[in-house]
Parts: sequence; structure tokens; C-alpha cells
Amino acid sequence: MSKPTSKQVEVQIMGQSYLLACPVGGESALLDAVERVDTAMCRIRDAGKVKARDRIAVLASLNLAFELSQREADSFQASSFGGEASHLGDAEDTDPAVQARVDDLIRRLDGTLGVDGQLL
Repeated sequence: MSKPTSKQVEVQIMGQSYLLACPVGGESALLDAVERVDTAMCRIRDAGKVKARDRIAVLASLNLAFELSQREADSFQASSFGGEASHLGDAEDTDPAVQARVDDLIRRLDGTLGVDGQLL
């Protein structure tokens, strides 16, 4: 009989349990990702400005995607210039123009989602 290629892992994000499929051997990477998502969502929830779980999830996703794109840009810049480039997007050193764009995106997202948090 062949070995299973995936297994189910139960995790908690913002106090809610989820049963996720995970490739065998990928548990550590999955748990790291869950921890990042949980931390991002709890940070938004704890700031007190957003209450709806779905909005918190969207904002956390946007924040994580933005961080990833900044890392990719940093990596590209470093490899393009022989590793001598400075960091572009450390959280504490975010360009005010970039922060303004993110804030505008959040306001537009909130307006689009409306009161009930549904896109459609």
C-alpha cells in the first residue's frame, strides 16, 4: 500500500479551529504560516478598529502580501546590485507615500465591503 501524500492538521487562528490538509513533511512550514496569519489577524483585532473576522482576514492578507512583495523587491534589488542595496520596506521605516497608499486601499476596501462585510 502506498504512503499518503497529505495529512490533516488541526490549527487555531484567532481562537477558531481549522482542519487543514498538509503535505507529509510540510507540517513545520504550515505551522509557521498559521502563526504568521494568526499574529497578523490578532494584531488587527487588538488595534480595535476592525471587528468583523472577514475584514480582519482580508486586511491581514493584504499586509502579508505587501510584506512579501517588499521582500521580493529587496531580494531582486540586492541580487541586481551585488547585494549592496539597502532595505526598502522594514516595518519601522515604511515610506510615508507607501503607507498613505496602503491606508487609502484599506479605506476603499472598507467602503466596498460595506457594513455587512460582504463584497456582493
